[in-house]
Amino acid sequence: MLGIRSISHCRPRPSFSLVSYQYRFATTKSYDPLRVLFCGSDEFSIASLQALDHERRAGSGYVASIDVVCRPEKPVRRHLRAVREVPIATVARNLGLPLHQIDTFTGWTVSVLAKITENTAHTDKPPTHLEGPMNLVAAVSFGLRVPARILSLANKTDRDRFPGPAPLHHTLLADRKTTGVTLQTLHPIRMDGGRILAQTPYPGIEHQAKTVEELQALTAPLGADMLIQSLKNGSFVPPLQDAGWYSGCSAPRDFQSASKIGPKDRHLDWTMWSSDDILRRQRVIGPLWNMTETLINSRNGERREAKRIIWEHGFQLLEEECHLFPRTGHPIIVGLHGPTPKVFIRTCDGNVLVADSIKVEGEVTTEAFRAAKRNGLAPFPDGLDKPTHFPHDFVAFHSPLT
Repeated sequence: MLGIRSISHCRPRPSFSLVSYQYRFATTKSYDPLRVLFCGSDEFSIASLQALDHERRAGSGYVASIDVVCRPEKPVRRHLRAVREVPIATVARNLGLPLHQIDTFTGWTVSVLAKITENTAHTDKPPTHLEGPMNLVAAVSFGLRVPARILSLANKTDRDRFPGPAPLHHTLLADRKTTGVTLQTLHPIRMDGGRILAQTPYPGIEHQAKTVEELQALTAPLGADMLIQSLKNGSFVPPLQDAGWYSGCSAPRDFQSASKIGPKDRHLDWTMWSSDDILRRQRVIGPLWNMTETLINSRNGERREAKRIIWEHGFQLLEEECHLFPRTGHPIIVGLHGPTPKVFIRTCDGNVLVADSIKVEGEVTTEAFRAAKRNGLAPFPDGLDKPTHFPHDFVAFHSPLT
């Protein structure tokens, strides 16, 4: 099995995985035509799938057949009313490739005797073709670990390096200026634990990408080319040779885990993150969020309550000089006497970030003054309906953001 991943600086990223059974073919090393089980999800894996399908259609003899495995469609958005399909599923259908949408490999077994039928395109069992069972497993930017019993059907496995499920995100978050791709075998137990078969030479290629989409557009073709070249030269056929640059040079091995992006990664830390850090995170993984204390007037008196604020529309850097001096991470609403009050927040490096709107969890995004007044974020007098009625042009939140 082969895997491709991108590397940033001294670290690798996006990934493929392939597993193959028997080898008899005219290349640098020989092997049987490949019956590929391709596991993928996003645009990065789509580029590799299209490259493989091009080889199949071209009749080069390297690729005999391709079956695609991906996750099933999921309900999304509020009340789960919409359904989002994995992007590669649409591409597989357009290419006319058999598609298997599964949420787990549990119970998914390979029948080595079954013949391919018209119904294999959407079954819950691994495919078996007239020529024999699949003999190469390719996992490219795939959200599930392929179990050992599936990999055992093939003679080898490959995957990525910058180990973890979100290498592109972490490349940008770490502000790495170089990137690349890695092809490695799939390990039956450890994610990204295989042997490197091909890799962009150290220190990688320079890039100017600012978003995940831009970096993905750069690395996806590199990964697809590396995968096809590996098939042509048979580098995945034993005996395997480690092609990682760290195995034969003194380049620093500063690998770090590219863990899955979750809510904690979007929890904005005003005491530690500079304005550049915040804007970069907003661009790569936003929207960011904070907690703050509210003061609600009720029949039983004032009630303090912690609420989550989501910066749905993000921030902009205040270019002009700010004559107000809010404490770091303590929002003030500025411009109450003007047409559009805004939220000003000072960062730990002394800059000021500006937000036009606020989203309190459970509500829709609202103009800053209205959201603050309705949710008790700042001390507005009772009966104050318009910001122009406020005695000052600004007001601070009750408490800093945490």
